[in-house]
Amino acid sequence: MARFVYTLLFFFAQPLVWLRLAWRARRQPEYLDKVGERYGRYPQPAPERLIWLHVVSVGETRAAEPLIKALLAAYPDHHLLMTHMTPTGRATGGELIGKYGERLIQAYLPYDLPGACARFFTHFRPKVGLLMETELWPNLIASAATHGTPLLLVNARLSARSLRGYQRFLPLIRPALRQLAGVAAQTAADAERLTVIGAENVRVFGNIKFDVTPAAEKLALGGEWRAAFGTRPVWLAASTREDEEALIIDAFIRHATPDALLLLVPRHPQRFDAVAALVGTRQLTLQRRSGGVFPDTRTRVWLGDSMGEMPAYFAAADIVLMGGTFLPFGGQNLIEAAACGCPVLVGQHTFNFAQATEDAIACGAARRLADADAAAAEAARLLQDRDVLVAMRQAAVEFSQAHRGATARTVALVEEIRASRKAD
Repeated sequence: MARFVYTLLFFFAQPLVWLRLAWRARRQPEYLDKVGERYGRYPQPAPERLIWLHVVSVGETRAAEPLIKALLAAYPDHHLLMTHMTPTGRATGGELIGKYGERLIQAYLPYDLPGACARFFTHFRPKVGLLMETELWPNLIASAATHGTPLLLVNARLSARSLRGYQRFLPLIRPALRQLAGVAAQTAADAERLTVIGAENVRVFGNIKFDVTPAAEKLALGGEWRAAFGTRPVWLAASTREDEEALIIDAFIRHATPDALLLLVPRHPQRFDAVAALVGTRQLTLQRRSGGVFPDTRTRVWLGDSMGEMPAYFAAADIVLMGGTFLPFGGQNLIEAAACGCPVLVGQHTFNFAQATEDAIACGAARRLADADAAAAEAARLLQDRDVLVAMRQAAVEFSQAHRGATARTVALVEEIRASRKAD
């Protein structure tokens, strides 16, 4: 009954869904591309042997690269289908197709309507499906069971805040979780919270993001940028969210030395122009990465309006203020910063990466501050103490290397599930 009511509401909400697509298309016209796929209508033929991996957007797609590489190696006679929900995720997936070849294909995930989900499984017939992180779509999961596709929730996480939200919909969520063939949680706390709302066969595998190796060419690019910047102190505000930029820019003005350079990289590309305009209101000289010119000595802010270059920004910076942590967004991924050896400062809001953040702080790779102003003051102080920065940089690298292995455990789980299905 709960899923019936949910489906009915989703069906009648479709006009709002179309309006949302149109609204988003004002800034990203790609939202209106391939709309048929969102209803389970796929023009391309499906390979006969297929593994399916759902990665919502940019962050999940990048984080999944070690798993994608490992699955392609483990199943050389299979194609791997990536599904996304956003154009930027699809664009990032396109970069991976260019890197790993035609065995990697992509499409949009259908909306969670029974007919659309049924068409998806009828068309692609995946041997097994993997949902990254916390992608729980009741009709999708039910349709997978109907079509005989085992589903795994991998790299799974559930914050305390999300737990409270899901507990309000247990009659809908619990049956979906119990239809999963297995759950690979990032941490013991994630596993416990997922079990509370009904997940079974839950194991703790760690975070796949630790297995991401920054591309050597991106690190080299960051080294070139660093050399071009000269001896200037270089601050990085990475993956910032709406309203955070104003806090960080104002704090930078208050605490940075006059020769300091701020690399400002918003999380969402549709906000690049708005952030550039914001910098202008603060009377700071701005240049944009897309302009193809390095900042000169008068430039105070270099806007990172590019995609896929975050490792380069980390490599070029002396220290990073991690976006999403200074307002209640839950934080962005600090693991990539650590892998690049960049010391990290975070605010109070890190519930999306709670365990990773606490572990980074405990080993000296990161520090937590009360707000953006306190973080800027701490950045200014650390930039005067290079010995401490070097120690934080080394701790960051050691932290990222010590937590590897989730990818191999996940691939082993996929094989276990496939073997058990063959035995049945």
